[in-house]
Amino acid sequence: MAKVEALTLRVAELEARLNQNSTNSSKPPSSDPPGAPRPAKVPSGRRPGGQPGHKLHKRALIPPEQVNRFVNIPAPDHCGKCQVALTGGAAAPRRHQVVEVEPIKPNVTEYRCHGKACGRCGAVTYGELPAEVAGHTFGERLTGIIVLLSGKYRLSKRKLRDALSDLLGVCISLGSISNQEAEAAQAMAAPVAEAGEAIQNADQVNADETGWFEGKAKGRAKRAWLWVVVTAQLAVFLISTSRGGEVAKSLLGKNFTGFLTTDRWVGYNWYDLALRQLCWSHLTRDFQGFIDRLGEGARIGALLMKERNRMFKWWHRVRDGTMTREKFQSRMRKVERRVGELLREAVVCAEDKTAGMAAEILKLEGAMWTFVEVEGIEPTNNFGENTIRHAVMYRKTSFGTQSPEGSRFVERILTVVTTLRLQKRNVLEYLTAAINAHRRGGVAPSLLPVTQQPQLALTA
Repeated sequence: MAKVEALTLRVAELEARLNQNSTNSSKPPSSDPPGAPRPAKVPSGRRPGGQPGHKLHKRALIPPEQVNRFVNIPAPDHCGKCQVALTGGAAAPRRHQVVEVEPIKPNVTEYRCHGKACGRCGAVTYGELPAEVAGHTFGERLTGIIVLLSGKYRLSKRKLRDALSDLLGVCISLGSISNQEAEAAQAMAAPVAEAGEAIQNADQVNADETGWFEGKAKGRAKRAWLWVVVTAQLAVFLISTSRGGEVAKSLLGKNFTGFLTTDRWVGYNWYDLALRQLCWSHLTRDFQGFIDRLGEGARIGALLMKERNRMFKWWHRVRDGTMTREKFQSRMRKVERRVGELLREAVVCAEDKTAGMAAEILKLEGAMWTFVEVEGIEPTNNFGENTIRHAVMYRKTSFGTQSPEGSRFVERILTVVTTLRLQKRNVLEYLTAAINAHRRGGVAPSLLPVTQQPQLALTA
């Protein structure tokens, strides 16, 4: 009998694992099999695309001072409607612009180091290359383009090589691409470190982590983790072989006192619950898991989802200004109390796995409702998850990194690309300036928002 019970539990566990998808677990939507359930959407009845009466979005015309050539088309002699001869005054011309790119040819500079032979020993001594040129085959902007295509557009080294050949007429080896990435990693080191220090002093941070691979162990890709901490204008990435709390501590710093929004991963449990906000997108998947595992937990999960839906309905009204925060806080007291009651009931009455998960959530109950009391805190970690999505796609196409040096390049280029996107700054111009400064021993441009940059960085 005991064996039957054990096998029954094992079957139930395997079925639950088989039924996991993006709606009831942390699995990404891309892993869902065909036919997996999706959140129901009410059909709008409208056709795809722009709707009648929507605001027209047209490409802005380039200012006349930036136009290279003008072609004037004379006004017609007769009216296009009634064919009467036109005698009125000239109207303002209707402008139409065609943007073209001239054939791109690489600009090659050849340095000829002349030398003289020694009359005594016969040795020839040559003039020395400038320091910023010595050891470099590719210029600063071309190096920036190589790094941009690799880090932002996620081209593999072979596709990057082909793109440079097809678009720019530049021939480059795979090893040279790696060399340019290594140089760029050195050029970005100081600005990335400065950004990391700034995040440690932020008032509000979102954090997340995802799987990664670095090198090989016993013939297989070695497991690692890519972490991100992000504010409204700064993002810092780190690749580590650990998913433990010490990594989060190193990113946030021992003196961090801001609000931290995360999922329920134990690597953040060292932080004060009063300053944390749990992600309600993850809690939603947990509650859906209660429902999908059936039994008594399904009933409790459905009631938890009901409270969750009520909360988000009111929260959306707070964000669009149709409900005051004071009224929202007053209404949420009942929701908070009811959610706590249901989770405690699940610990006692639900099936083992559901009861265990409810107990884990209750350990972090103090971090579920921070957004209710603190203005500016969101109830989800969607911002952090959206920030790390580019890195997830990078991993899927690159299969991780082969060495710690490769990991340093990836975490730094992701930091630069993401931070500049948040600040709406040009990535190529930044990379070119950073490599220029690195080759000349100067100071690389800061990644901090202009209002936060120290005076030294502004004058550099």
